[in-house]
Amino acid sequence: MVSQYSLTLAHPWHGISPGDNAPEVVNVFVEMVPTDTVKYEICKYTGHLRVDRPQKFSNSCPSLYGFVPQTVCQDEVANFTMERTGEKNIKGDNDALDICVLTERAINHGSIILSARPIGGFRLFDGGEADDKIIAVLENDAAYSGYHELSDVPPAIVDRLRHYFLTYKQSPDADSTAITISHVYGRSEAHEVIRRAMKDYSSFVKHLQLQQLQPEFKGEF
Repeated sequence: MVSQYSLTLAHPWHGISPGDNAPEVVNVFVEMVPTDTVKYEICKYTGHLRVDRPQKFSNSCPSLYGFVPQTVCQDEVANFTMERTGEKNIKGDNDALDICVLTERAINHGSIILSARPIGGFRLFDGGEADDKIIAVLENDAAYSGYHELSDVPPAIVDRLRHYFLTYKQSPDADSTAITISHVYGRSEAHEVIRRAMKDYSSFVKHLQLQQLQPEFKGEF
């Protein structure tokens, strides 16, 4: 029946489910692929991919890269980061939860949706904000679907991902980077980060709904 289908394009962040079996299997909206020389990001207002910036240096993302819909990194993710690290005054980065997807197959463009199985992640800090990177494998991938923990993945691939995130914003003249990775973690911790990010999203949406219900004030303070 026609009523079962949407006649408008769903917003990738808000209009797509994180997945019926999340966090074990999640939906992923892919923003970038390894051949991209421009960094693309979802426009939070329109839902379209936009050019964030050309890649200034030689870095290219070594995997598919995107986010888990209906997630956001705010208080729950930040609190979990502080629990696990002992750090204080950490905040989430207020963006959807980032995810890298490993596959043997070449996917040559972004703005697509796929199903992936999280197997681990990086506890990454960008300018002092929690900015976890979940690592997943493409569901039913011939080469990677047998990996169930990040420790199953060849170390060279994990190192390649770590090197990308530690250096992709770093200029050749910089002595240090604002980005650090404190931990490389496995599947169970990745699942908990996703749960926290989904919980943050629920609070985020409630806050937006309350804002929309507030009558517009047209007087003077």
